Amino acid sequence: MVFHTLRYRNFRIFFFGQGISLIGTWMQHIAMSWLVYKMTNSVFMLGVVGFASQIPTFILSPFTGVLADRHNRHKILLLTQALAMLQAFILAFLTLTGNIAVWHIIVMGIFLGCVNALDIPARHSFILQMIEEKENLGNAIALNSMMFNLARLIGPSIAGVLIAIAGEGVCFLINAISYLAVIASLLAMDKGIKIRKDKKVSYDIFKDLKEGFNYAFGLKPIRAILLLLGIIGLMGMSYAVLMPVFAKDVLGGGPYTLGYLMAAIGLGALAGTAYLASRKTSLTRGNLLPASAGIFGLSIIVFSFSHNIWASLPLLFVSGFGIMVQMAASNTILQTIVDDDKRGRVMSFYTMAFMGMAPLGSLLAGGMATRLGVSNTLIISGACCMIASVVFVFKAPFLKKAVRVES
Repeated sequence: MVFHTLRYRNFRIFFFGQGISLIGTWMQHIAMSWLVYKMTNSVFMLGVVGFASQIPTFILSPFTGVLADRHNRHKILLLTQALAMLQAFILAFLTLTGNIAVWHIIVMGIFLGCVNALDIPARHSFILQMIEEKENLGNAIALNSMMFNLARLIGPSIAGVLIAIAGEGVCFLINAISYLAVIASLLAMDKGIKIRKDKKVSYDIFKDLKEGFNYAFGLKPIRAILLLLGIIGLMGMSYAVLMPVFAKDVLGGGPYTLGYLMAAIGLGALAGTAYLASRKTSLTRGNLLPASAGIFGLSIIVFSFSHNIWASLPLLFVSGFGIMVQMAASNTILQTIVDDDKRGRVMSFYTMAFMGMAPLGSLLAGGMATRLGVSNTLIISGACCMIASVVFVFKAPFLKKAVRVES
């Protein structure tokens, strides 16, 4: 059953609270991209803003993973959500008062990136605490990803309309208010299940970091998954940064067009998570990793030749499906085979590989698009993802030996 993990009260209330908050997050993401491109008319600045907002994740995630293993993850999530809400309120105030500048967006992006560096490994590691039973972990991760992508489908569509009617500042304000939903869900959780006491350990954070690194990269399945994720994060995920350019310059549209493009990606990703949630084994997901990476790479290559929105939307649907199957399946396999006392650190490397490499990819994509054009940049990015998927095929046997979940 696709939604069977929702029978756990803690996970159920988090699912809906986080879902509301993520709609606001995607509204802010679209509004910020559109605002930067409107203010600068520069593809490179889109890359710079993307880099600034995501590079803290790359730098800080290994250390925040140690914190997620040491400390109460519930308290960490309350802190990170409150700080993210503050960031959105500041952006809303600056935009609505007409004082917003690009450097404000960059600084606020760096701040949110630091918050996310702590939030993401703690949130992924916290999922098992909400559902209690490890055999349901795959379904919970798939549903969590489904929630994320349902928000990606709804948020950009709303943002496209609101930007045209009321401006970007309203999107930032709605996002700030939406954080109250996830904070309320965390406070409403059953204290008897969710709370994990802080771990009494030494304060040698580098020793714990080294232990986690040796564990993750000493196991062939984990190392192979992280390397594939790193390549896709660097070369593939940057395609979303270029969507405002496609919407405005290639397709000749406006914020509505950008919303449609991002919604198509979200709908495809939603279909991918629904597919994964219906699967029964992690082994099958292991076999899907190279296939999903190859499908994603091929779809963005074909998309690069499109000059018609009706041709672009189904291609972006396929790309969203491929990237989400890749991300959610990798997450499930990693959390299935990892030891619980190292879960936070391994998930921090997952974050670093997939999301942490994205800022470098955003900067690289911005520079490549300026020199080579947007279409050529996507062709190169897609080709790299397809090559990585072929190389990964030779690593698949390790996954079959490591993942032992009965169908």
